[in-house]
Amino acid sequence: MKATIDYDWLYLYLYSLKLPRSYLQQKSETFVCIWMMNSPVVRSVSECFVKPSGQAQESDRICNLTPWDISMLSLHHIQKGLLFQKPKTLVVDQHHFIENLLEKLKHSLSLTLFHFYPLSGRLVTHKTEHPSSYTISVDCSNSSGARFIHATLDMTISDILSPVDVPPIVHSFFDLHKAVNHDGHTMPLLSIKVTELVDGVFIGCSMNHNIGDGTSYWNFFNAWSQIFQAQAQGNEHDVPISCHPIHNRWFPDGCGPVINLPFKHHDEFISRFEAPLLRGRIFHFSSESIARLKERANSESKTTKISSLQSLSAHVWRCVTRARQTAHDERTSCKLAINNRSRMEPPLAAEYFGSAVSVVSADSTGGELLENDLGWAAWKVHLAVANHNGRVVRDMLKEWLQHPVIYQLGVNIDSSCVMISSSPKFDMYGNEFGMGKAVAVLSGYANKFDGNVTAYPGRDGGGTIDFELSLSPHVMTALESDEEFMQAVSLH
Repeated sequence: MKATIDYDWLYLYLYSLKLPRSYLQQKSETFVCIWMMNSPVVRSVSECFVKPSGQAQESDRICNLTPWDISMLSLHHIQKGLLFQKPKTLVVDQHHFIENLLEKLKHSLSLTLFHFYPLSGRLVTHKTEHPSSYTISVDCSNSSGARFIHATLDMTISDILSPVDVPPIVHSFFDLHKAVNHDGHTMPLLSIKVTELVDGVFIGCSMNHNIGDGTSYWNFFNAWSQIFQAQAQGNEHDVPISCHPIHNRWFPDGCGPVINLPFKHHDEFISRFEAPLLRGRIFHFSSESIARLKERANSESKTTKISSLQSLSAHVWRCVTRARQTAHDERTSCKLAINNRSRMEPPLAAEYFGSAVSVVSADSTGGELLENDLGWAAWKVHLAVANHNGRVVRDMLKEWLQHPVIYQLGVNIDSSCVMISSSPKFDMYGNEFGMGKAVAVLSGYANKFDGNVTAYPGRDGGGTIDFELSLSPHVMTALESDEEFMQAVSLH
């Protein structure tokens, strides 16, 4: 069995123990060895590949990538997963339970990949010199399929959820650690890792961001859950999944379906971002607390147009900026990943499978952001979202086609921003795999940086929202002491 370990996580663990700075500077190999000998690690038990069940006629084709897809080549995968409690009635027979679960997961995954067949493919690059051409697409059939890993960890659900910070070992719940999307040429585009805990099971999914965005990711996850449940009821064929994916990718007028990139080698546009030392913590916001922020923001702005998420985002932006002690004249921004589907004219279907996201930004200086009230900041966030329409999207794509940009973490994201991704609108807790409702949603290392905020729906529903913040340790400590921020947080 293979133990999964990453030294950066160990140094973060040292930091959390508040040991002398010399330990962090020296990165003592002796201490690391002792820590590894006495701490549980995720151990891989088995690995296989899962292919789509049956053969869809269109799955033999090459899937071309749009500008939205291609721009993600140097970013990390989407890494999200669900933590479940083992059914108490089955805990007495651990081996039989997990073996039965794994077989059902693999079989239902195969059935799901029949509908989401690009996830079982691989990226391919085609280059010619005369005439000069450089294109990247997805070979949907010539691959081993999606990877499926079974792993174990001698820890409990409480060990994972009780600490204030998200334990760094959660990163080990996901495959394709630190891989970028371009690695899909040699690595799977989808990898499922099922980690068995003492009293729980974590199902972690790593999906290549060139193939899909958050909407596509959760459409896939929801369909997998629906097929799993139908399979358990003895009906695995013609399952009425809620979102049948639409694979006909959208290209701007006069563009595609093959985009010739101005490169000769991937070294020209691929970088390997390494996150700095960060603390990650999930903050819970009740519907009552969010309602108060929304009412305050709209009242201060003399409007009714500011949404709950915009109010909460502005609140976090202001409080993080204060915790950072951002200089009065230093630029800061609140960026939000935004779904383009409904903003296109005509709109794209919610079932559109692929990446269809842009980033909008509200900008300010540190001084004016903190000297003005919440409503002022929330109105800036609202305008950034409201002004993002189909015309703006097409103009952005036109500019991209003239000067293709491959997004780079650490380059396209400045050190003074707050970046909000994912969405509390995604159906995360509706996924069940024979173990009831998940107890938590967790994410991996991917695309984490200082100022990253990942939005989840609260487990209790009813308009509750969870924000996972990734901040440098001293900024997180300052934020935890910020009275205005903590008054809005629900402790449970």
